[in-house]
This record gives sequence, C-alpha cells and structure tokens, in this order.
Amino acid sequence: MAENKLRILCLHGYRQNKNVFREKLGQFRKNLKNHAEFHFIDAPHEVKDSFGANQSDERSWWFTSEDNTYQSKIKTDFCIGLEDSIALVQKTFANEGPFDGILGFSQGAAFTAIICGLLTKKALDFELKFVMIVAGFKSLYDGHAELYEQQINIASLHVIGGGDEVISQERSKELTPIFADAKLLLHSGGHYVPANNTIKKDYIGFLESFTR
Repeated sequence: MAENKLRILCLHGYRQNKNVFREKLGQFRKNLKNHAEFHFIDAPHEVKDSFGANQSDERSWWFTSEDNTYQSKIKTDFCIGLEDSIALVQKTFANEGPFDGILGFSQGAAFTAIICGLLTKKALDFELKFVMIVAGFKSLYDGHAELYEQQINIASLHVIGGGDEVISQERSKELTPIFADAKLLLHSGGHYVPANNTIKKDYIGFLESFTR
C-alpha cells in the first residue's frame, strides 16, 4: 500500500516548530500510517523573547506587529514575513513535492487557508487535492480580506474543538463557507490535533477519496 500513500505537508502552529509538531502528532501519524506520509517544515521566522533570545526554537509564519509578535484575535494593517513563508512553501513543493495535501494547525491552519486563496487567484504555481485545517481561522490582516471573498474549490476538512479556548469554534467555522467542498469534523477537545479512534475513522474516510 506504500505506493498509494498520500503525501501531506504539515504546517505547525505559532511558537511551535517542525519537531515539536511532529512529536505532538505521534498518535495521529500512527493512526494514518497506512494512508499517508507526513512531511514537516519549520516556519522561517524565529519568535524571540524580550531579551532577544529564542532558546526553544519557537517559530512563526508571519507577525502582526512591529515588535515581531503575532496576535490572532486583533484586527491589524500590519503583516510582516508572510512572503518568506509563501516562498518557502513554493520551494518545498518544487524541491520535495509533489504533495497531495496540506495539514495546518492554528496559525499554520490560517496560513493554509491563505495558500488556498492564493492558489484560487492563480498566484501560486502548484496544485493541491485537499487541505486539513485544524483550529483554523481567518487572518484579521486587512490585506487578506479579499482572499475570503472568493469560492475556493479545494476539498477541505475543518477540524474544530468545542473546548478550544485559543481559537473558538465559532471563529473556526467562519472559514467553512469559503470552501465549496468543506467537511466539518467537530470534537469535544481543546486546541490540538485530535487522534482518538472515533476521529481516526473520519480522517481515513476523508483521505481515502484522494488515494492515488
């Protein structure tokens, strides 16, 4: 079955990195090992503390303020670093792809939705069969508003936690009408990628329709 496995690019959350995200997805990857292989990359921007240090290798896909921090809940006209992240994803597809889908978590999920918007506008030169958006949300940067005003025809699975206190389920659900073929997967947990046996079946059901 190895030759039929889907290849999925994984985009971590704010203040994570590829190694932390890979570890947190241990059970998730085990559950789906017969269906997909997962490729993790680091966001290009370091998140530094007030002393200018980054001892835990925390990273961000972009920042929303001039002091190089990120706030998901604040409307802003400031966005720095996203172009570097877009270029990194394009380079990863070119050099290490192709990938069938993208799995994004939290800020990485918001970034995944932005990528889908850019693909729909023909602003990127790769293709996606599907995305898995976990604890996703709309970016509140003014310049991204137009990306949410179009219909996106990339199949999507939106995984939303009823107990998520970081990104509310109401906010995550705001993304779903934008996607023409959106599937909603609700769970009772918080701000993480769920991996219990019940949800495992839902993931597999979603992925099996894309198996090459």
